[in-house]
Amino acid sequence: MTVLMCMALNIYFEARNQDWDGQLAVAHVVQNRVLDSRFPNTHCSVIQDGGERRHQCQFSWYCDGKSDDPRDVRAWRNAMQVASSYWKYEDPTNGALFGSTKTLQMELCSTTLTMFSLVGQGQTIT
Repeated sequence: MTVLMCMALNIYFEARNQDWDGQLAVAHVVQNRVLDSRFPNTHCSVIQDGGERRHQCQFSWYCDGKSDDPRDVRAWRNAMQVASSYWKYEDPTNGALFGSTKTLQMELCSTTLTMFSLVGQGQTIT
């Protein structure tokens, strides 16, 4: 699978309901992990990390047992556009390595995380 396809699928399944900034944030979280020695050093490997066990992967869509075929044509087109151009835009996450579109527990943030910022409708954490 190509880097473009890996990134587009990840953007689609993680943020297809988000605006441009939210989708851009997902792309940059993957890029930030590629550049960090604690994670795999390729985009596809970062996205597939932990996927050998169901519900144990870094990006939940990858190992949830559901189809990985995009069905929303418009959202897929948007994801492809972000995946093919995200590197041209400043990182809206300020280097975040994790992101979530769900509310996070404050206890988690208080001891292990150094920065928390809202990007689009999602949340990024470094």
